[in-house]
Order: sequence, then C-alpha cells, then structure tokens
Amino acid sequence: MSRPKNQNYKGHGLSKGKEREQRASIRFKTTLMNTLMDVLRNRPGWVEVKDEGEWDFYWCDVSWLRENFDHTYMDEHVRISHFRNHYELTRKNYMVKNLKRFRKQLEREAGKLEAAKCDFFPKTFEMPCEYHLFVEEFRKNPGITWIMKPVARSQGKGIFLFRRLKDIMDWRKGNAGKKLTSLEAQPARSTANPSGSHYIPLRAWLYRDGFARFSNTRFTLSSIDDQYVHLTNVAVQKTSPDYHPKKGCKWMLQRFRQYLASKHGPEAVETLFSDMDNIFIRSLQSVQKVIISDKHCFELYGYDILIDQDLKPWLLEVNASPSLTASSQEDYELKTCLLEDTLHVVDMEARLTGREKRVGGFDLMWNDGPVSREEGPPDLSGMGNFVTNTHLGCVNDRKKQLRQLFRSLQGQKKASS
Repeated sequence: MSRPKNQNYKGHGLSKGKEREQRASIRFKTTLMNTLMDVLRNRPGWVEVKDEGEWDFYWCDVSWLRENFDHTYMDEHVRISHFRNHYELTRKNYMVKNLKRFRKQLEREAGKLEAAKCDFFPKTFEMPCEYHLFVEEFRKNPGITWIMKPVARSQGKGIFLFRRLKDIMDWRKGNAGKKLTSLEAQPARSTANPSGSHYIPLRAWLYRDGFARFSNTRFTLSSIDDQYVHLTNVAVQKTSPDYHPKKGCKWMLQRFRQYLASKHGPEAVETLFSDMDNIFIRSLQSVQKVIISDKHCFELYGYDILIDQDLKPWLLEVNASPSLTASSQEDYELKTCLLEDTLHVVDMEARLTGREKRVGGFDLMWNDGPVSREEGPPDLSGMGNFVTNTHLGCVNDRKKQLRQLFRSLQGQKKASS
C-alpha cells in the first residue's frame, strides 16, 4: 500500500511473498479517463481507489510524480508508471545530450565502429546556448531544411521549419531565454513502437504491434509552412479539411512491414527492423546510469522513429506518456491489448516465474544483456546464429484472444451506459 512518508513509521516487515499472499485484491488509481481506465476497471481482482485512499498500483501523470514521489512511502509490492527523472530520455534536449555522451563513451571504450551504432539521431543543437555551433553547421550545408522543436511540448505545438538563417535570427530575438531544440529534417515518416523497461538491471520488453503514421497530404519540401504535410500527429491531421476519420492516417505495423517487404525485399526490411532494435537498446543504455532506478517504477515508452527513403531509421523522440486515447476502433483494440499485456508484464498478481521470454504481445529483448530467440544462453562469439528476441511488426498469434477481450470490454461498456 502507499501512504505519506512519516519519519516515525516503521515497515511491517513482511516478506514480498507473504505480503502478496495476504492481499485479496489490487487497489489501483489513475487520473487518465481513456482506454487505460477501461482496462483497469475490467481487470479481475482490481479495485478502483479514489481521492486519498491507499493504493497498490498508480498509473500516474508526470506532474503527480514531480510533486509527490519524494513524500510518499511505498510498500514492497507497490508500482507506479514512471521513473522520477524519466525526462533524461523523454525530453528532446536531454535525450540528445545523453546519446552524445554515450557515443563518446563507446568510442573511448570500444572504438569508432561500435560508436557508429549510435548514429541514429539527426544533428541537434540546443538554442540559444549552442546558437553559434548551429550557425557554423548551417553555413557548411546551405539549402538544408531545419526543424525547430520545443523540448517539452507535444502534438506539434511550437514547431516550425526554416531554410534561411534570417528566420532563426527573428525567432531568437522573440524568444530570448527560451530553450528549444532544432533537428535536421528528413524526407520520410515516423512509426511509434511501445516498449517497457526498468533500469537496474536493464530489462526491456518490446511490443509486437504498433502504428506507422503518415500525413494526409503527400510529402513535399516545397511548402515548409504546411503543418499537414510535415506533422503526422493524429491531433494535427484530424483537423485537416480533407481528413477522413474512418481511413485515418495510420497503418498497423504488420501492414507497413509487408508493404516495405513487397517494395524493397525481405532482407532490406529485416535490416531496417534490426536497426530499430539497436535504437531501442542504445537509447536505454545511454540513460541507464543517470535514471534514478527504483524497484517501484516501470515505464511504457512510445518511440517516434522516422524512416528515410534509404530505409534508415532516425530516432526523433521518446514519449513518456504515449497517447492512450483511441482515435479509431482499430486504435482502441490495439491500445486495449497493449495495456492488458503491460499489466501482465508488471505482474502485480505475482504470476510470472521470471524466466519468460514472451508475455502476451511483449517479447523480452534485453535482460542485463541481449536475449536470443533460441533457447539456452546466447552465443555472442560472432560465430553462431544469434537472433534478437524481437518480432516487431510480425504476425501476432495472440490477436484472436485479444480481439475477444476487446469485444468483451466493448460489451461491458454498452451494458453500463
């Protein structure tokens, strides 16, 4: 259970096993009124707690975390949905800072070839403190389109593209003292891939399903002021005059993977998805030593990856609070299944043995080291056929069962309304 911290309070001293054995139900709390609430309310044995009641599981927002984490006592079994300084990975400027530091560390310890495996994020400069470095790079490559992005905002707010130094100078005059990040734009579109993790030891799960997002308007660099061309966020695209809500602007990753394979061949697509696996792991490793690890914390990240015309993936950002509000029936189904499986991985019910390599739609891709699809210890000599235990965008043979779950939740919602 959770309660405000008190210096005179002493723990009850029960072991983790006995503590879990004595709990008849799991008390949950959340302020998010979306797909998450549907899943939590319909999970067997889970009971909603409101107001200031004691809870065992809290899917909190980051503002609660910032204000309350250090003042809340948590028993052994309690879980919350964020790490205290999650922003080291999920704020754009901190993410780039940590990746640059990690790349230099790899170059010192393992050489340039290993460091090159971190070359998956665009050249980035933080304004205004790196303005002169940016100008130097800008003048080396005239004519390139740049994108300016606020470091702590979402859904395309505050973003603009520019090609002339005059545009950034005008911005600089009007935004003195504000921190923003600029990234080099690439002519492609992004995909969002959920993964869950905790940090010590580093343990990461990758979900098989996800979405590829597109703009509703054909991409072109001839119009850099048209947000419907350059921003694939549903929150932006659905305001387009010709947006079709039933068609939307997203594909399931399975469909996207099949399309790429038909156009570029299976081998090229395998390489692409392997490169994305590398992004997931390297990005988590880059913050492993700076994230304040806590046994009570877990994280569900949403990765935004842009794929260019050469099938090279670029990491744009990592979301600490990926959208859990459904924009379509297909979206609701995917997010319902994702959240149900996330709760299986968090395992409040203590059902897992700790040896699982797959839980629902999640595959264990890293467990203090790489995880192989094959049974037994991984062969890291370079002579074997080591294949990472990931199946992003592959057929999910559990979908039938999850569709039944989805229909059950929909039926319960209609019955209660």
